[in-house]
Amino acid sequence: MKLPPLGSLRVFDAAARHEAFGRAAEELHVTHGAVSRQIKQLEQALGLTLFERRNRAVFLTDSGRQLLGLTRGLFEQLAAGLAQLRQPAADAPLVLSCEPTIAMMWLIPRLPDFQRAHPDVQVHLYAAGGPVDFAAQGVDVALRRNDFEWDAALHAERVCEEWTGPVCRPGLGGASGEAAWQGAAALGSATRPGAWRQWAQASGKKAPRRTGPVYEHFYLSLQAAAAGLGAAIGSALMVQDALRDRRLQAPCGFIRDGSAYFLLSPRPFRDDPRAAAFLAWLRQQAEASLPGPEDGAGGAAGPGADQSVAS
Repeated sequence: MKLPPLGSLRVFDAAARHEAFGRAAEELHVTHGAVSRQIKQLEQALGLTLFERRNRAVFLTDSGRQLLGLTRGLFEQLAAGLAQLRQPAADAPLVLSCEPTIAMMWLIPRLPDFQRAHPDVQVHLYAAGGPVDFAAQGVDVALRRNDFEWDAALHAERVCEEWTGPVCRPGLGGASGEAAWQGAAALGSATRPGAWRQWAQASGKKAPRRTGPVYEHFYLSLQAAAAGLGAAIGSALMVQDALRDRRLQAPCGFIRDGSAYFLLSPRPFRDDPRAAAFLAWLRQQAEASLPGPEDGAGGAAGPGADQSVAS
């Protein structure tokens, strides 16, 4: 039997995993019509009905489910084989994709420490957030918070939990402690729209009544807080240096917000010594920056509680 084109099997695999032609089109960056045509041509070539169409929705048939089992195995083996072929040279730079705010406010100031510990590994930083196309962007690893769903085929290693809390300029409004931020405007961020609500629910405390501007990026809301324009929800990682330098204070400390940071890779970390070394270093740096059990883990306490510097 003549095999169908690999491209049509790839389209089928995406459509079958989602059981939706529209979501498959988004994943593959093609139109809904293109997916529908490819599926129809594949069904004609195989002489099988792979999807049942009902009320503008699609459902896998028994034949479709059997073929999905074949294509998933096929593409997993193909990805693993290609990853082996693309094994980077030991002296190749490690290309890291990192969310912009954590890159600017936490990672970059600490990268010299990694370079001293691993002078043979050069890190090339690519600032970006959300889903990452490792092959198209030439990225080796990506540091992301788990606030979106990534491809299940990726290798994900947990780096640390996210801790958040209100931050503001020391002495804001001539007050100290909680009064410094309770009377201030609550600054927002479009990239973390529910940050104040989530913190209030987790901490049992009230957010400021007065609503302030909503900034396009998390970084801008933190800069606005340091400038005295109000109070913002800060990430303990990202404001660590600002707390130490007394550019910000965290009157209530920080609490876990339920999310975490992960290092993502298209290949197992054990297969890339550069990525494995960077992962170990990231975890050490995060552990040094975040609160431990003695700082009130799981409660409202944490580094900088009722202080203008981190504990």
